Amino acid sequence: MQIKIKIDWSDMDLFGHVNNVAYFKYIQTARVNFCDKAQINTSDVSNKKSFAVAECTCDFKKPLFYPDEIKIESNVTWIKSSSFQIQHVILNSKNEICTFAKDVIVLFDYELHRKVIISEKQKLFLENNLINTTN
Repeated sequence: MQIKIKIDWSDMDLFGHVNNVAYFKYIQTARVNFCDKAQINTSDVSNKKSFAVAECTCDFKKPLFYPDEIKIESNVTWIKSSSFQIQHVILNSKNEICTFAKDVIVLFDYELHRKVIISEKQKLFLENNLINTTN
């Protein structure tokens, strides 16, 4: 799955490249988009079943600069009963890999304060976005 994001001038730091904090905002945008597509609640506050981010890592390979439009490719690398991992690859407009990021997502019931099992519909979506990372 892909999403495109225009880099905002305010994302730059003192040294003229995108600040590391902005990468995590880009990853969050990709994560929320991915979970929306997977029918994992991201915006209905009355539905207390959503997700929690258990881990988010970012491996910076190449700086990003303004102005540019980045592309984030997001895929699933593993699935368990109530959690899964999303791998994000951030590419600049030259299609150069600038960042690898990973999220561990846990489905969570915020009313009952416990994990939730991934539904069959959600699991099918995740499996359709599963990639082999052993290459």
